[in-house]
Order: sequence, then C-alpha cells, then structure tokens
Amino acid sequence: MNSKTKYILTFLLLILFSVRAFSQDSGTEKFNKGVAYFSAGNYKEALQDWLDVYNTGYHSSSLDYNIGNTYFKLNNIPNAILFYERAYLLKPADEDINYNLQIARSLIVDRFQEIPELFFVRWYNLVSLFLSTNSWAIISITTFILCLLFLSLYIYSTKYLQKVIGFWLAIFFFAASLSSFAFSERNKSLVLDSHKAIIFNPVVSGKSSPDNSGTDLFVLHEGTKVSIEDEVGEWLEIRLSDGNIGWVPANSLNKI
Repeated sequence: MNSKTKYILTFLLLILFSVRAFSQDSGTEKFNKGVAYFSAGNYKEALQDWLDVYNTGYHSSSLDYNIGNTYFKLNNIPNAILFYERAYLLKPADEDINYNLQIARSLIVDRFQEIPELFFVRWYNLVSLFLSTNSWAIISITTFILCLLFLSLYIYSTKYLQKVIGFWLAIFFFAASLSSFAFSERNKSLVLDSHKAIIFNPVVSGKSSPDNSGTDLFVLHEGTKVSIEDEVGEWLEIRLSDGNIGWVPANSLNKI
C-alpha cells in the first residue's frame, strides 16, 4: 500500500468518525431538549425531538420509555403501549416500565382471558432479555475460546490432575458457550424479529379468511396486543392472548 492510499484511507476514516461523533452529539442534544420540553409540559415538542432521535436508528429502553410517556400524556394510548412494549423488551426488569405499561393496558377496551405461558419458557425469555443480543454473542465467543484453551490443556498436559481440570472446565465452558448462543438467538428473536403487534385501528374485525368476504370472528379495538402468525398479501393472521385466531388488514396494526 503506497503512501497516497494510506492518506486517503486515513482521511476517509477521520470523516467517518467525525460524522459518527456529530450524529451522537446531535442525538444527545435532541434527547436533552426533549427532556426539557417534557418537564415544561410541552409534550408535542418533546415527542418530536425524541422521535427524531428514534428515527435515526438509535433505540434504548430509556428513549422508548420516554416516548411512551409522552404519547400517554397526549392521550395516544396505542402508541404509548407500543413504545412501552418496546422498552420492556430492552429492559424487562424495570419497575417503571412495567408499571406504566400495566396502567396503559388498563385503559384499552378489550379484555381477554390470557393463556398462561409455561414457566420455563417465561424464565428462558426473561434470561434472554437480561442482556443484549451482542452481549450474549460476545459471552458465547469468549467461553468457546476458553473451552478450546482448557481442551488443549487436557490433550497436551502430561499431569493427571491438569488433564482432569482441563477436561471438566472444557465441558463447562462449552456448555456456557452453547447456552449463551441460544440466549443470543432468543434475544434477537424477541427484540429484532418480534411477531407481536399492537392494534391501531379504533375498531377492526377478525375475519375467518384473508379477505373482506370472510366471516367476522371477533372485534378488536385499538391498543390490543396480538401475535402475528402468518401473512397473505395485505392480510395478517393474528392470534389473541386467549388463543383465538383470525385475519386482519396489515395496515390495522404496528409491529412491536
């Protein structure tokens, strides 16, 4: 690589880092402006600043929670629930997020008998959400490297005690690596590939088939949380918390 090419690459890297730093500073400034607007009761201005930050691709439980609070103050319950749900996926143990989400849910019309989730599935999801997808992936890679190191100790060591220690630690870190990888994949599925959605139409009918001629099976109102099961054209098959299934127009809901 000649010196001219090095200078060009260095220049491009400097521009990249400068743009990234400017973007982060701009996002922080807008977030803080939103906090000031919210504290002063200017909820529409706060919402605009926070949505500007959100639309840049920056997502965090704090940002989602604040957007949810602003929508709640503006009496937009479906959007409040949507962003509380998004905040919950990023920080499920947060008491404020859980409390506000329950308050917002209490204001919607629909009430369904929820089928309880199996306890081991619930715990698996909670553990998966404890860290981010990337954090679990880093743990998985780190523990796999440790597994290889202790496996090498087991293979090449001439001392019996070291072989025993190397063998069992290799097994332990291999299991930890597989578990971390599974948690990473589950976190990705829950956060990035969520099949949950919130109904946004004031009233929408669940149909027996993906067309307007289908029989009406149930009626939903805005703010109701559903699971997306299938997609056909402009229609989505959804499952309610009580297990009922029907088809609704794709534009009647927003994915979490």
